[in-house]
Amino acid sequence: MPTLVLLRHGQSAWNLENRFTGWWDVDLTGQGVAEARAAGQAMLRAGLDFDRCFTSVQTRAIKTLHLALEEMGRLWLPVQKHWRLNERHYGALTGLDKAETAARHGEEQVRIWRRSYAVPPPPMEPGSPWDVSADRRYAGVAVPRAESLKDTIARTLPWFEEAIAPALRSGERVLVTAHGNSLRGLVKHLSRLSDEEIVAFEIPTGTPIVYELDETLAARARRFLSHD
Repeated sequence: MPTLVLLRHGQSAWNLENRFTGWWDVDLTGQGVAEARAAGQAMLRAGLDFDRCFTSVQTRAIKTLHLALEEMGRLWLPVQKHWRLNERHYGALTGLDKAETAARHGEEQVRIWRRSYAVPPPPMEPGSPWDVSADRRYAGVAVPRAESLKDTIARTLPWFEEAIAPALRSGERVLVTAHGNSLRGLVKHLSRLSDEEIVAFEIPTGTPIVYELDETLAARARRFLSHD
């Protein structure tokens, strides 16, 4: 049976500051580094091993993967990076303090932007200080101006089918280290969750999700891997 592990990056600087991050590239905090190492130790204790890894092109996910693999003695594993595993684009909310945004726009409106399935936040204006469209890593990419969870899933799943699913079908053991919303898209697909169920599904930072899949890549079992 194919084994797939999903790992959300450790705490980032803007997680700590309670800011909307999205496609802006921020680093891990000291706690985030510790979470990433603890995830690697937990996977090692659980007897997990991998043949191939996938991650986004954002620093917090890449570093989390490398730190976890270092703990496992597996830094040599092949890694494929792709922007389609990036975090959801938070549009004009990027960089804003979440509590201040709620005070300005109302808690209900911010809840809709954050937690609804299909409603995106307001689009980012061109020239915003948080606009990454000119970043070299996105050359040739139509960087979104904002994304709902539905939009994020729509750009993540085709790449899962193109790159990750074939590795699993060939019998490879796969680790995907990415972000809360791109990983929720994979969870929705693999666990056949409804739109309502995935909105309520939370993925803690630095906590591996272990999937056991059948030959069709449908989930037979899913569990969070404890650090204890």
